[in-house]
Amino acid sequence: MPLTPLRPGVYAPTMTFFNDDESLDVASIRRHAVRLAKAGLVGLVTMGSNGEAVHLTREERSTVTRETRSALDEAGFQNVPVIAGTSEQSIRGAIELCKDAAAAGAEYALILPPSYYRYAVGNDDTLYEYFTAVADASPIGLVLYNYPGAVAGIDMDSDLIIRISSHPNIVGTKFTCANTGKLTRVANALGAIQQASPSGQRHPLQTLVSGGSAILAGGANVIPRLCVRIFTLWSEGRLAEAMEAQQQLSAADWVLTKAAIPGTKSAIQSYYGYGGYPRRPLARLSDDKAKAIADKIKDALEVELSLKDLY
Repeated sequence: MPLTPLRPGVYAPTMTFFNDDESLDVASIRRHAVRLAKAGLVGLVTMGSNGEAVHLTREERSTVTRETRSALDEAGFQNVPVIAGTSEQSIRGAIELCKDAAAAGAEYALILPPSYYRYAVGNDDTLYEYFTAVADASPIGLVLYNYPGAVAGIDMDSDLIIRISSHPNIVGTKFTCANTGKLTRVANALGAIQQASPSGQRHPLQTLVSGGSAILAGGANVIPRLCVRIFTLWSEGRLAEAMEAQQQLSAADWVLTKAAIPGTKSAIQSYYGYGGYPRRPLARLSDDKAKAIADKIKDALEVELSLKDLY
């Protein structure tokens, strides 16, 4: 069966939801996936940074991806691919996680550079070998994940990303490095828009202006319709309206960025009735802090809730 293509548009690194006893809240995981697809997102990323993958067992990771894929299929969103985070410190371990992800229904894998032995692996040749060896053995295509903040400061430059991306099983890059110049160089070299590779950052309009073809935004867990609206306005050439929508989004996105996973989950709880808490040791927010976050993003949520689902 051919893979679902990665289309230009908005993707979300989805949250993993838990019951009060910190077991997986499968019902909320499924509900969340369908809500985002109805809002117009063109793909979902499970087991990324927002998904608390580092807090989950290997079996739980597979369960989250499997339930996400199943929920999308049952709701009629077979055209929305699931990308699963498969980061591991060893080549062997990363390959095994890629195989797990494929078996659970993921069509692509998102993978960080190894970083535990930072000064032994943080060079171009070692990183090239790591990614290409995993790509050789992975049953699904790889999306590189350049996120220096999560990997002891390892920041792949554009030359290295372009070099690694010559591998036929490496299909895109997620930039969480806030470097739009790097994004532009990679997008131009690899024809990102024409090939619909998911080259993008979290900031919708800046990504599109820089040549990216997709947005992978944590804020899309809370404000997916507004993210999609920015992408649509840009695609239609309505730049002034896109800039206005970006301003509305940016204020709320900064609140959610500072509040991190606990705050994003509390915002989902405040406005959609589910969300809950992260798995320890991430802290639970007090009721007062949760209310403060909800109040600070109220303007953007009013816009969000005024928009209609695309599906």
